[in-house]
Amino acid sequence: MEIAEILFFVLAGLTLLSGLLTVTTKSPVHSILYLIITFFSISAHYVLLNAQFLAVVNIIVYAGAIMVLFLFVVMLMNLNKEDKNFSKPFIIASGGIISLLFFALTVGIFLKSDVMENNQTLLAEGEIGMTERIGTALYTDYVIPFELASILFMGAMIGAVLLSKKTDDLHVKD
Repeated sequence: MEIAEILFFVLAGLTLLSGLLTVTTKSPVHSILYLIITFFSISAHYVLLNAQFLAVVNIIVYAGAIMVLFLFVVMLMNLNKEDKNFSKPFIIASGGIISLLFFALTVGIFLKSDVMENNQTLLAEGEIGMTERIGTALYTDYVIPFELASILFMGAMIGAVLLSKKTDDLHVKD
């Protein structure tokens, strides 16, 4: 077994463990710190794939800017008091349904993609992580998923604004 394969499996285990801890940890600050570890390990995967540009952008954008924003939001909001707007079974059911939908989407993407052909094309051209190649792929072949990701981020920003509102502001008074 090669050193790159061993490193891949160690990073994959670290990514899965920190991702699982992100979701299961009760403390929001600890959850954000585990998410930062997840982003760094994903960036290490990019380096293993010879996509250094993506690794640096992932660290700067996600582990840097967005995680600092998340930490400021968590620190400014009082997340210690419990919110009784949603019942626990509703939260578990909705989270399960959304997780199943994302899992089905991921399986569908893997079944429709031809990994061997894509790898041979990228290796033949020798420009796996180059900026021009990434931009061309994003705005030609993957323009719809790219735009869907922007809609997802917009929804996350709207959700963050709604979460930051006081509960008295959200309820209509009689």
